Amino acid sequence: MSLSVLCCVALFHWGAGSMDTEITQSPGHLVKGKDEKAKMDCVPVRGHASVYWYRKKLESFEFLVYLRNGKITEDTAMFKQRFSAECPQNSPCSLEINSTEAADSALYFCANSQSTVLHVSSS
Repeated sequence: MSLSVLCCVALFHWGAGSMDTEITQSPGHLVKGKDEKAKMDCVPVRGHASVYWYRKKLESFEFLVYLRNGKITEDTAMFKQRFSAECPQNSPCSLEINSTEAADSALYFCANSQSTVLHVSSS
């Protein structure tokens, strides 16, 4: 039996201000086999109601989902097919890949604003 292993997640945090107000993401890295679940958590900047999830493959960022006040406000067809996200009150927000594939190997990012991603991707 051949096991396909993929590294599907490397997480980074983006925040503003001092270290105690930055976004925190966990785990720092995650390796999963094909057809497994992969869950990532994000604790947004205190007082922010928005969370954006992106993934970076090669040089481009792909938007996955936008949550506002704990509800999905905008997402993509790709997200709807195999991903889920939630942002319960007083808990970390999460992004989950329901069944991993080799194409999921990427860096995954959580941000509090779209402008943060636009700024990082242009630098």
